Amino acid sequence: MVFKPAPRRREVAKPMEPIIDPAGWLPGEMEMTDEWIYELSEDEKGELLAVAEIAEKSGVDILDITQENFPLPLLDKRLSLLRDELLEGRGLFLIRGLPVLEMSYKAAAIAFWAMGVRFGRLISQNGKGHMIGHVKDFGGDYNEANVRGYQTADQMRFHSDQGDYVGLMCMNSAKSGGESLVASSVTIYNKMLKHRPDLTEILINEFYQTKHGEISKGESPYYKLPIFSFQNGYFSARGTGAHALKAFDLPGVPAATDKQLEAFAYFQTLARECAFETPFMPGDIQMLLNHVMVHTRKSFQDWPEIERKRHLMRLWMVDDDGRSLIPGFRENFCGIEIQGIPHSAPVNVFEAA
Repeated sequence: MVFKPAPRRREVAKPMEPIIDPAGWLPGEMEMTDEWIYELSEDEKGELLAVAEIAEKSGVDILDITQENFPLPLLDKRLSLLRDELLEGRGLFLIRGLPVLEMSYKAAAIAFWAMGVRFGRLISQNGKGHMIGHVKDFGGDYNEANVRGYQTADQMRFHSDQGDYVGLMCMNSAKSGGESLVASSVTIYNKMLKHRPDLTEILINEFYQTKHGEISKGESPYYKLPIFSFQNGYFSARGTGAHALKAFDLPGVPAATDKQLEAFAYFQTLARECAFETPFMPGDIQMLLNHVMVHTRKSFQDWPEIERKRHLMRLWMVDDDGRSLIPGFRENFCGIEIQGIPHSAPVNVFEAA
């Protein structure tokens, strides 16, 4: 397989008009090609393994690993091109070939982190200050107000994560199910505009988004953003997942109207129609631009052995030089910061966090 950037055809995006953007692909187009997959060369694998070994033996805190103090001269140029593919191309890619099954959890986390800092500033993902997230089934109920979908084995609604980019690295696959699904928000918008412009207009308005109770004392339990937004000729979107739906149950938030719920449901219907199933084997790293992609995974059945359970490591990244966004958008994606809780980078966890 040979990675190839998407054609860069883009026109100025305007509200209530069709969008032409390289990230506006159809699922069949992605299924017919593997040009969005980058296979690590043996030399690039060796470079990552060497960096991980040096960092692991030195005892350096993962939080202190930067682009400057842990250079990747072979891989840096390629990662720069892949960042451009997120911003100006398809809005996603997959890196294949990191031999995680032959690495310790710490070594794998170091290699993942070392790549992640090339894309932006890494941010906290939960109320415990974890800068490396762990997507596992901890037995949670996805429908509960403060339970986040990544803590369960349920199929989640299509959503976009907090941060400009989300990176997911597969450590273990499930016994069955758990396949990753990705859809283009650009394509969803265009289809909705064509068939239901009335619902499209509703989603251009602001909606409350829950913080799942992960807040400091006195902090608001929600923020407000539109689902579809436009800034400097660029389109961006939020998913209509749990962040939006669960916010309707928060004190002080107006009850959802029938039309709003219809718009949310239609968004999810179109997301399912526009999604393609991405491969996700141990060592695969999926990167998405949250502003033009929504994703989920199928429900899954796990292995009984703890060491074999489905496990993805996750990074959230903020790119201050990234996509042009409306005021308040990036400000609400600067990490989950709880007063008095320090940052940490756990290489594995065994309870919900």
